[in-house]
Amino acid sequence: MVSKIIEVGYGTVNKVRIGDKLPLVFIGGPCAIESKEHTFMMAKRVKDICDKLDIPWIFKACYDKDCRSAPDSFHGLGIEGGLKILSEVREEFGVPVTSDFSDPAWGDATGKVCDLVQVPAYLCRQTSILRAAALTKKPIHLKKGQFMSPWNMKNSVRKIESFGNDQVLLTDRGTFFGYNMLVNDFKCFPIMAETGYPVCFDATHSIQLPTSMGNISGGQREYIPHLVRGAVATGINALFMEVHNDPPNAMSDANTVLDIKYLERILAQAKHMHEQRIELLEKWGEDNVHREQ
Repeated sequence: MVSKIIEVGYGTVNKVRIGDKLPLVFIGGPCAIESKEHTFMMAKRVKDICDKLDIPWIFKACYDKDCRSAPDSFHGLGIEGGLKILSEVREEFGVPVTSDFSDPAWGDATGKVCDLVQVPAYLCRQTSILRAAALTKKPIHLKKGQFMSPWNMKNSVRKIESFGNDQVLLTDRGTFFGYNMLVNDFKCFPIMAETGYPVCFDATHSIQLPTSMGNISGGQREYIPHLVRGAVATGINALFMEVHNDPPNAMSDANTVLDIKYLERILAQAKHMHEQRIELLEKWGEDNVHREQ
């Protein structure tokens, strides 16, 4: 799977390159920015693990969770306070940062701070959001909607390109399988890679059971390691996981975030499998199995 290489990071932060046969990149952090203290603590813990394993990484935490099911759920600290904290994380840890945005009006401010601009899955076809993301001139993390086929993601990609941006990372986070259930079809990765862009697997949202608990979503986090191994073996360029030090008390996605105590072992396995896959490709060549005509 040959893909265009995108570079994430501006200014003095460590640049992260994603694509082709480069090292597997980790994108992760808490689902939402809960406070400056918690965000800094999580960034430090993720950094220590990634430094130990020599894995390039991008810190993720959102300033506004606009897709929460209940009006009284925690929606975040807001754009001004949240972006200030992300800016301080960049400066303190020298790491690229990312957050999604759900309103086109937030695009410019988000792009001025974030090194990678994330488009939420449920807005992956929304032209106004795609335009706002493209106009930031920053690389775009485009998540495949749970309602979208992987081959139709090329249409969203072409929209972004039409607005003058050709730095895109495409992510699968599961597909609706009836009500309150998601399923992963790992054919998504080679199909989305046909766009020419690198691909990523979102492991923690893929085990979500959408609004299965009435006004909140359940999850089956015990399957995260299995899905990670499968996705890496299939072939991805980046791995996305939301992590937390105390999942039951997380302010957002408490039933799906990964307890950070498991992060090192999962990343270590993912890195090893990624490197082994590349070695096998170099030994045996690309699969090149063609469909019968």
